[in-house]
Amino acid sequence: MKLVVSLSIVTSSWAFMSSVGIQKSTFRERIELLPHHGPFMTLSHGQRYDDKPKYFSAPLPRINRRSTRLMSSANEAYSQNGDFDLATALFCGGLAFDAYAEPPANSSRWERGSSGLNVAFQSTAFTRSIYKGLLQIKPIKCSDLPDEDDTAEGLITGSGTDAYLLVAVAEGKWKEDIEYIEKEKYNDGVLALKGCAHVGRSSTAWSNIDEKKAQKLKEKGEGSGSYHIKSSWGKGGQAIWGDEPFYLYVQDPKSARLVFTVMDDDVVGKGSPIGSTSRRLSDIFSATNVDDPLTAVKEEVIARMKRGESVDFNDTEGLLKSVAQEWDGSMKLTSKPRKKDKNGQIAAAAAAGAMVAGPAGAAVGGILGSLYEGEARGRVDVKVKYMPIPELPLKREKYKVKGGLEGVMWATLYEKQVERIRKNLPEGAADPHLGGSDLEFCCFVTHDMTGCSCAIYRSLEKKMIAVSFRGTCELVDLVTDASIIQETWVKGEDINDKNAAKVHVGFRNSLESISRKLKELVLASVSPGDDISDYDLIVTGHSLGGALSTLFTADVGEFGIDAGRGLPQLEPSEPWWSSLASNFFEKEEPTEKTPPPRPKSLRMYNFGSPRVGNAEFVARFDSLVGNGIDEAYRIVNGEDVVARLPRTVNALNFVSIGYEHCGPTVLITVPEEAEEAQALVWVEGKSEGQCPVRDGTPLTSPLSKGSLLGDIISEVSSSESDIEDGLRRATDSLSKLTTAMKGRLATFDVSDIPGLVGIDKKFVEREAKIIKSIFSGDALSHHMEDQYYMAMGRACGFVAILGEEVRPMANLLESQEKEVQGFITMASEERV
Repeated sequence: MKLVVSLSIVTSSWAFMSSVGIQKSTFRERIELLPHHGPFMTLSHGQRYDDKPKYFSAPLPRINRRSTRLMSSANEAYSQNGDFDLATALFCGGLAFDAYAEPPANSSRWERGSSGLNVAFQSTAFTRSIYKGLLQIKPIKCSDLPDEDDTAEGLITGSGTDAYLLVAVAEGKWKEDIEYIEKEKYNDGVLALKGCAHVGRSSTAWSNIDEKKAQKLKEKGEGSGSYHIKSSWGKGGQAIWGDEPFYLYVQDPKSARLVFTVMDDDVVGKGSPIGSTSRRLSDIFSATNVDDPLTAVKEEVIARMKRGESVDFNDTEGLLKSVAQEWDGSMKLTSKPRKKDKNGQIAAAAAAGAMVAGPAGAAVGGILGSLYEGEARGRVDVKVKYMPIPELPLKREKYKVKGGLEGVMWATLYEKQVERIRKNLPEGAADPHLGGSDLEFCCFVTHDMTGCSCAIYRSLEKKMIAVSFRGTCELVDLVTDASIIQETWVKGEDINDKNAAKVHVGFRNSLESISRKLKELVLASVSPGDDISDYDLIVTGHSLGGALSTLFTADVGEFGIDAGRGLPQLEPSEPWWSSLASNFFEKEEPTEKTPPPRPKSLRMYNFGSPRVGNAEFVARFDSLVGNGIDEAYRIVNGEDVVARLPRTVNALNFVSIGYEHCGPTVLITVPEEAEEAQALVWVEGKSEGQCPVRDGTPLTSPLSKGSLLGDIISEVSSSESDIEDGLRRATDSLSKLTTAMKGRLATFDVSDIPGLVGIDKKFVEREAKIIKSIFSGDALSHHMEDQYYMAMGRACGFVAILGEEVRPMANLLESQEKEVQGFITMASEERV
């Protein structure tokens, strides 16, 4: 797995850096020494590392009462939250990191979308429940191509057309796509399809690559073997493609139409369409094989038996391949885009008209020139193979959760925890394993432009669906992570409204790119005859994935699984079932009055999640807990810096960026960082103490307890004087003041200085600790998978180290043993 590592973290004060012995000049060098391993997310702030706030010359800012209010009401807000379940957290931990393992790019299981939205189907059983056929497309060539008409592009890639082929399946409820292709002569082909989710692409046959050069590049592993043959007198150029086949899924073979569009590629951008053509699938292949694959299989079996051939009835895949049909097609391009620039042809037509009939002819010629669009030019050759996918009973092999790094054993760790719970259950109780005996990795969803990715898992036995969002591991993810600008959570609301819920613009845009398709797939994950209301939905993710899981949970918790739009918007959404295949509805098809469906329960357990929105969004999210969201917890490992970003307060509240955390924090610790008697798990709102992951407020009274002046005054005022004489009483008070000052100044350190002007000492210490953790490497190393794996192991009372067998922890203290047993007992009671 290729990872891109970048860090740009705002420090609130140069003084804090100095207080922990860090020199500005060494900041950049120390950043480069941070450990770079495992997937993680990056964020950046506006303040530079060498900005030096002028604490003493600037007026004191107002206290951030919004943060104070959120923290003080935490226990009340989380009272409706379900109890933290360690086994569920462990199950989600494995899935959160398993989502980093993206399927191979050349897999036949990929469904490529026209807008960059792609789905890789991993479970055969899940695929068969959605689709009825699979198309194998092998591009061969395109002939009679026009020459390049862009002078600048021609200088770079050659004078010919740089051709590649797009093939799409238009079908089902997107009838407007099919009607548009059939009726509109001048169109953009595949690019004009609004609802098409199945698109394949060939490589580009660059016009400056001939056959010999293409072969050399392919031998070096630097090309596909595609090349260009230049045009000659009276004959257009040719694009010869050397690609491996690609695959497209078909939902409704009866209505499906294949659309072929030849594109002229550009060095910058995706290019422009040259021409298109289309064919109905039922016109290409036998109706029997398309409409009724089981009948076709039966006929094939009978034919084999009549020939005396042996038939293996258990070889389902082999039987299906035997009834697959192939087609070698050579099609003339029949449509093309309308011309955008007609100035040249209008001038030529006007000149020709003037030669024939003077000024009047010029006018007529100009009009005709403006109307003329020309004819489509070119012919495309392809090989197409159709393989039916009948709905047959299929044994689902249990998926073993792997995680993102070699050597982690999330599945083993979870199994050991479940085994402990089983031993505590009475005979006859339901099995506590969330994935049951049939856990499936259904599919992987990703978007080319935003990088947003997630995996969907299910257990039909347990009626459970899990959605796991991937964190940062690609360049496009860094663009998502880097911005701290906010936009309204509900699209269309006023961004200037102080009461509007706002979220990180990068996080929202990223999730928006896949959300609608994701919800369609979640709804499709139920067993035939079941309803989503029968299923528990679990949402998880690590890092950026944790942020996306929060937004997705907020959407589903408030509005249900509305597949008629992406994320919340003021405009009415399309009917939530409009883009779903008709076979999703076995009981009855919904109507316009049918609200978006809801799962039986909705739980979110994420890991190392950054903050996603402002206080209003947090209040909106927390109001859903117990009222749409059954459980919501953020697990944070030690000094994980990502969980402390974006900063709620920048430069001690002189500039506020308004980010808060949703839901309670659960703190875990890697074994080597934990104190001997430290609790294995700390849960905000349930355990004692203040959450160190929240910012709180940086401001306090200079006379508050713990500050230098406050401690001195408290010491003096606590001792009442019995002396009646005014002078002697004053002298005595002065003596006590001197003694108190000497005692307190003996413990004076640099962190006391901000307290003199009303800056909370605990805030200073917390900020200093963050800076220390950054430069020691803990801030980032605690964010990595191996560290979360170890910390979750410790939380369960196991030693879980990368590459080693999972084993019980030795020498647990009595309090820790009780803690381990308490989680097991709680899990057992919930499952009885």
